Amino acid sequence: MAPFELHSRLAADTAPIASLPLCHVLLMNDARYPWVILVPAVANIREIYDLTHSDQTKLWQEITAVGETLMTHFNGDKLNIGALGNQVPQLHVHVIVRFGDDAAWPGPVWGQGQAVPYDEPLLSQRVSELRQRFEALTL
Repeated sequence: MAPFELHSRLAADTAPIASLPLCHVLLMNDARYPWVILVPAVANIREIYDLTHSDQTKLWQEITAVGETLMTHFNGDKLNIGALGNQVPQLHVHVIVRFGDDAAWPGPVWGQGQAVPYDEPLLSQRVSELRQRFEALTL
């Protein structure tokens, strides 16, 4: 069996936050939205149905726990969850906190303006605060 490798595009566009029982949690480098990506640490997976039934259940549990944590931490108005994979074939799930006054509201975040990368101090702070919250999750 091939070892798990993070897709190069995901590695370039994100910062690592934490590892959960199934997924790596990554921060999307777009300061406009509290946006994380969960990537199951399973080699050669493209679709949710490629996971075992047990891992499908774990994935949903992790999405739910991460989403609830983000919504509580950022006091969001709505949580968006998506697994598109049109540009990055490796299975990954976007979990995005939305606000009624954000740049893309009420539409999707994809294709809306240009990403605003975090500056280094804010990136370090955001990763640190989220790492602390996600490592405290009981799954």
